[in-house]
Amino acid sequence: MRDLEGKVALVSGSSTGLGLAIAIELGARGAAVALNYAHNTDRAKRAQAKFADSGAEGALFKADVTVADSVDQLVADIKQQLGPIDILIPNATLDQPQKPIEDYTWSEYEEMIRFFIKSPFLLAQAVLPDMKSRKWGRIVNIGSEVVEGGVPNFTAYVAAKGAQKSWTQGLSRELAPCGITANLVSPGWIPTDRHAETPQADLDSYLQTIPVARWGQPEDVAQAVADFCSPRASFVTGQTLCVNGGRTLS
Repeated sequence: MRDLEGKVALVSGSSTGLGLAIAIELGARGAAVALNYAHNTDRAKRAQAKFADSGAEGALFKADVTVADSVDQLVADIKQQLGPIDILIPNATLDQPQKPIEDYTWSEYEEMIRFFIKSPFLLAQAVLPDMKSRKWGRIVNIGSEVVEGGVPNFTAYVAAKGAQKSWTQGLSRELAPCGITANLVSPGWIPTDRHAETPQADLDSYLQTIPVARWGQPEDVAQAVADFCSPRASFVTGQTLCVNGGRTLS
């Protein structure tokens, strides 16, 4: 299926994990993909090699997507090298501490807001002029099942992801007349490289709660994201798709 031929996609935080899987899937569907990273150049180059080995086309861009000037420069560089951005996937993330509410600091809450509200906001502002001029665009935010699940000792992450979901819904109504859709894919816990130190007991406990009785794979999320990006999804906006084997229902 090459339903994204001629489109340009930006996936922030795509040097590993879900972001890389999403970039590869969009590339497989024909999009030229801008992979993005902020700090780890060696890891980013390995990701770029894996992306290229998949047969996808695109380029690698270094930028901190939580900083306005950096976002503006990133979008300008992508436009010059690949073309105007048609598809935006704000995926950049950070470590998510779990602890009682009394032990959080406000700065930890601000960090969550910076990655899950400020960054998508800055990226959307930067890409929307070109999307609006062509009356076509796709924005797919990456949420989390914690919003539907009410996970305890996780309040900073839950708050930011809950706000991201509501922001996506508001954005969808605002942009619908412009031919631009905004949706959200809400994954469950899908272990990636950054979960390498997770105790086996925690993994076993979570697996027992998945109705389909298997772990999700990054590709499960990537396919859901790509489906929202398809031209055939033009009548779907403001929606949340949970990709977690049936753990939550929305």
